[in-house]
Amino acid sequence: MMSKLRNWISSPNGVRKIMNVYGPYAGAGVKVTHIADDYSSASVEMNLHWYNTNYVGTHFGGSLYSMVDPIYMLLLMNTLGKDYIVWDKSACIDFIRPGKGRVTAHFELTDERLEEIRTATAGGEKMLLQWDVDIVDEKGELVARVNKVLYVRKKR
Repeated sequence: MMSKLRNWISSPNGVRKIMNVYGPYAGAGVKVTHIADDYSSASVEMNLHWYNTNYVGTHFGGSLYSMVDPIYMLLLMNTLGKDYIVWDKSACIDFIRPGKGRVTAHFELTDERLEEIRTATAGGEKMLLQWDVDIVDEKGELVARVNKVLYVRKKR
């Protein structure tokens, strides 16, 4: 029974469901809508609610950032496996236009990027990776761009 539960919790569907009830996500109204079976991609969305708006009635900037915060780290941890250390190192968000309605973000790990990581960290060296994540509205217009920096190192 415990191994079945452990397997479900670590499955993409289990991670998605847990993220959707995780306090910071649920509190901000963020929903993980997709995690690929091989952890190569994910999508999140957030609708505008009374509890995630700012003073002028648009998406609160902290909620916009929270929707993208842990995703690349989770994807990399599950793709690279237990032989790697993966941490969020830093981030910067650029607010382009007010967010209204439903906003979404998509994340993708390419085979080329994963091979670059494995090669660069093969001897135990650290690697700092950067990704830009676009948060778009229902019309596909850019609301914010987040630059994420992750620390990755293969365990010795």
